[in-house]
Amino acid sequence: MCVVTAAMREDCVARFLRAYPQVEQIAYDHPALAGCAEVDWSAVPECPAGVPYLLRGLLDEAAGPEAVRQVGSAMMSSPLHLGAGAPAVLPYLIRLAAVPGLAVREELFGLLVFAAMMAEPRDGEADDEDHAPPSAFDRDRRERAACRTVFAAHAPDLRALLADPGLPAGLIGDDDRAYLLRAVEGEERETAPRSGVRPHARSHARSHA
Repeated sequence: MCVVTAAMREDCVARFLRAYPQVEQIAYDHPALAGCAEVDWSAVPECPAGVPYLLRGLLDEAAGPEAVRQVGSAMMSSPLHLGAGAPAVLPYLIRLAAVPGLAVREELFGLLVFAAMMAEPRDGEADDEDHAPPSAFDRDRRERAACRTVFAAHAPDLRALLADPGLPAGLIGDDDRAYLLRAVEGEERETAPRSGVRPHARSHARSHA
């Protein structure tokens, strides 16, 4: 298993800034980045403190593609396991995906869909299991639950975005749209009376790292 340490992530951010120094000149006053600079990113486990630079890089046409890759890495604790960085960055990705004309808008939708797929409840997963130590195969349970909470909290924004008639044709496919709609409906699904049968999560994943 490939494990990326916090030091390795910080080194990646440093290389990113050396390659795209203009990112440091981008102001934090963009509405999509509101509150980003106030987050103590260094306190987020396995997440580089330089995340704000990566998020600002998403606004830059030249730096955007590499910023997407680095943000995707910051969201994962290891391949196919969400890290604490995922729920921390999701609100900003949702806002940025709504920015018309953003060069990496399609890629941001890709990250959102990937997070939605990864965060889906596993078969037999119960809310009251969240306090239990995660197993080797389910060590990202808390992060997945936190991502579902973020999607539910931003449900109005995501629904409005998906219903926007101004979205470019082909920007998001029907399957990806369905994943995002299931994600924003997650809170209702989690709080609904249990029938004894959990919906089956599709075992589909793709990597943005």
